[in-house]
Amino acid sequence: MAARAESTVLAGARVVLPTGIVENGRVSVEGGRITEAGPAASSVGDTTGSSGATAPGTLDLTGHWVVPGFVDMHNHGGGGASFTSGGADDVLKGVRTHQEHGTTTLVASTVTGEMDFLAQRAGFLSELVEQGDLAGIHFEGPFISPCRKGAHSEALLRDPDPAEVRKLLDAARGTARMVTLATELPGGIDSVRLLVEHGVIAAIGHTDATYEQTVEAIDAGATVATHLFNAMPPLGHRAPGPIAALLEDERITVELINDGTHLHPAALELAFHRAGAGRVAFITDAMDAAGFGDGVYQLGPLEVEVKDGVARLAVGGSIAGSTLTLDTAFRRAATIDRLPVTDIVRAISANPAKLLGVDDRVGSLEAGKDADLVILDADFAIAGVLRKGEWVVEPQPGR
Repeated sequence: MAARAESTVLAGARVVLPTGIVENGRVSVEGGRITEAGPAASSVGDTTGSSGATAPGTLDLTGHWVVPGFVDMHNHGGGGASFTSGGADDVLKGVRTHQEHGTTTLVASTVTGEMDFLAQRAGFLSELVEQGDLAGIHFEGPFISPCRKGAHSEALLRDPDPAEVRKLLDAARGTARMVTLATELPGGIDSVRLLVEHGVIAAIGHTDATYEQTVEAIDAGATVATHLFNAMPPLGHRAPGPIAALLEDERITVELINDGTHLHPAALELAFHRAGAGRVAFITDAMDAAGFGDGVYQLGPLEVEVKDGVARLAVGGSIAGSTLTLDTAFRRAATIDRLPVTDIVRAISANPAKLLGVDDRVGSLEAGKDADLVILDADFAIAGVLRKGEWVVEPQPGR
């Protein structure tokens, strides 16, 4: 059973706040809430007694970072469990796996399946949303292009008929957060408008759209690019396609899978340079093997082989999601991509929280918000994870 932080002060770390990095910062937690986040007190409320010893209930985190809990808005599973097919225990195992890697807020993504099955699945997952284990449901497929299907069964794909989109929304009972669409298909624009009317994110992805068709979808209300660069036409100088339209429009947040497989570092740099840190959301697009290991898995009806941490369809060899966890994405962004830590925190916590409409509770270290935070060591490895005031990974003093 997870240990509860109760009344705890995290002191001495570099704390990343919405306003920037605070050296020798302090975060106070009471029960399941943050009560204070800022510079260490100079006298009143100091964390040491007159002898210089650390006060009771205080963790000395000198040499560490404290950042908000990660928010993953596109995740298909982990720990050997699938969010599309697993039972409640399986789903919770997958959720727990990602929590141990710093993801304290997670949206469960489904893959293409029969409509009746997806509707049934939505009803099942909605119960886990209602009890607080998930932050919502993301439908990736079946309303996507057969030309850019990736690891989705072509036989099960269909045009985005607004009536069928509505069927999934109704089945999710208000817990649907995002639907990925190839908006150039018949019914695509009307489906975007339907999603907007119901407060659900319309995401453009697995698309073969032209530049002009993508602009039309954005004007209709689409606000997210599903794993930018992947499963869409490449950027061309005469036919710029969806990538240019998605990068240039201030209304779009672009998802990026920073695992070193889905994106070349130059592509990630291009996205950050053109969109800016305020319009990037790091995601995992993780499948069952995340946090579990190499082997043979099922992604919907398709068989996937995972070798050296890279997931590919057994037939055809298309990349089939990732085995990424967000702590790895964070560490890679900091040590390989050399992005500012404040920009990484925006992309991995604040931006997706805002998109999902939960930024009043999570996504930043501020008084009154949920006690969701991650402790990273000097090398950006996980040293502690706190979710709603309970330790998922309890820090070890002196390590």
